[in-house]
Amino acid sequence: MNLLHRPVRMHIASVGVSKFCFLFSLVFCGLLLLLIPALQPQARHVDLPHPRPRVRPAQAGKASTYTSQHSGVPAVSSHVGDTDWTTGLNRSSVLQGETEMNINDNHNDKKGTDSKRNPERGAPHRGKVGGLSSSRSRDVLELKDIFIAVKTTRKYHKSRLELLIQTWVSKAKEQTYIFSDGEDKELRMRTGANIINTNCSAAHTRQALCCKMSVEYDKFIESQKKWFCHVDDDNYVILPSLLRLLSSYHHSQDVYLGRPSLDHPIEAAERVKSDGSVSVKFWFATGGAGFCISRGLALKMSPWASLGNFISTAEKIRLPDDCTIGYIIEALLEVTLTHTHLFHSHLENLQKLPTDTVLEQVTLSYGGFENRRNVVSIVRGFSLAEDPTRFKTIHCLLYPDTDWCPKLKPRHKN
Repeated sequence: MNLLHRPVRMHIASVGVSKFCFLFSLVFCGLLLLLIPALQPQARHVDLPHPRPRVRPAQAGKASTYTSQHSGVPAVSSHVGDTDWTTGLNRSSVLQGETEMNINDNHNDKKGTDSKRNPERGAPHRGKVGGLSSSRSRDVLELKDIFIAVKTTRKYHKSRLELLIQTWVSKAKEQTYIFSDGEDKELRMRTGANIINTNCSAAHTRQALCCKMSVEYDKFIESQKKWFCHVDDDNYVILPSLLRLLSSYHHSQDVYLGRPSLDHPIEAAERVKSDGSVSVKFWFATGGAGFCISRGLALKMSPWASLGNFISTAEKIRLPDDCTIGYIIEALLEVTLTHTHLFHSHLENLQKLPTDTVLEQVTLSYGGFENRRNVVSIVRGFSLAEDPTRFKTIHCLLYPDTDWCPKLKPRHKN
């Protein structure tokens, strides 16, 4: 009997030992898990990056934000031989390739040196533009970085265009693109100018003007250049001043530079549906004086401006080309026009422009048939009969070594 019960007792004893070992293992593992974090070295404390502030650009300013007559760009002497503009054009560019960065989340006022300029020179009012760090807030520009579009029509090729090609275009032939509505192979071959036939109507209508601007925009985007500047065929572009002005910004910022023709924002009816419309207000830079747009901003205009979309956008508000530019930039993209009085059209009294500041301007113009005397007050070099627009006189003051310029005697001090 004892022999029969002995294996049972041994089995019960072995089961008890197994349970004890199992419980001991659980306790040991639990203690080990608790001790592991304490045995590990403490991790270093690292500050997490803070999110960048997001500031939306301000809406267009009021009429009282206009500037005084002149900008604060460095002065250019009006005396013959004193102007050396090649220094600014021969600097090598430090920015290679195309910068197409999204800077919507960093809109700041561009301050600094502009606010410290001589107030008598009148620093131009700047709205909110896409701001960058101080090390990248300016461009190292060469003339080749600027796309200059000249709008003209076939009937003005001889009376207006040839004068431009003879004067300022001759100094920026590779950077200047002339947009017309007809072929002129003879003028192209004789002058070497970049004349582009837009195949738009020759009529001076809203649709024809918008057609040409649409082609201008697309050609600029294709060019890969940093700045788009539009002028008319009655504008003289002072290239040194243009280069200095654009160099105070960066081409990847949201920059829209020009001179409004009105002292208040324009109000337009924006057609939303076929059965209704809403009113929208915005500033625009008059095309008659010229305007400039940075590449960063131009790329953002693409949904409303590229590949013929500019024409349909213009039809939405039924306004001309320069107004449509302002509508896209100010009303749709909410980027404020930077007002400047360095751009001039024939609609203003050009004789009031002080003579000693003429060469500091960016664009100049002249009166038409109804007001031939509306020209800048520079009489040196050519008579009014020889140079009724004063463009030749201005050109010879800037570039006195031009072969057709008269050799002026230096002025003697009394």
